[in-house]
Amino acid sequence: MIRVCLHGAESTGKSTLAAKLAVRFGCPVVPEYGRTYAETHGIEFALADLLAIAAEQDRLMREARATSPALLLLDTDPLMTAAWAEMLFGTVPEVLLAYDKAERYLLFTPDVHWVADGTRLFGSDAERARFAAIAEDMLRRTGVSYDRVGGDWAVREREAVAAIEALL
Repeated sequence: MIRVCLHGAESTGKSTLAAKLAVRFGCPVVPEYGRTYAETHGIEFALADLLAIAAEQDRLMREARATSPALLLLDTDPLMTAAWAEMLFGTVPEVLLAYDKAERYLLFTPDVHWVADGTRLFGSDAERARFAAIAEDMLRRTGVSYDRVGGDWAVREREAVAAIEALL
């Protein structure tokens, strides 16, 4: 089984593209639990909220992995929650870096229009650039393999498809 995790700052098309990729490759996708949490509990996060989000995201990923699909898409994982911790609180609890990692990450660049949807926080160009840098730093810190995905929506989809096809 190959797990591919979509990673990067908010409002870069990860969830939308995850759904398209799941259809294209006929594989399951583990949705972003943090969005569900934010919609239910609000966006005034404490560090404890992020730890709860990461734990549930990990549980959902392990549950999906137990079905042994050839390809499993992850809309996010606890490593992205670590980026949120750094962005919001300036610290990353080690537990967030210790979760199991995907075989490949697709790092989405913040070069598309930001959309306010009630759960997103960092819409200015400076905030988006900072969040993108933090997200990439999490990948580097943990030594995982990743490919960049950027450009307009069509280019993003082509790049993601090519990266996944290369793995398969």
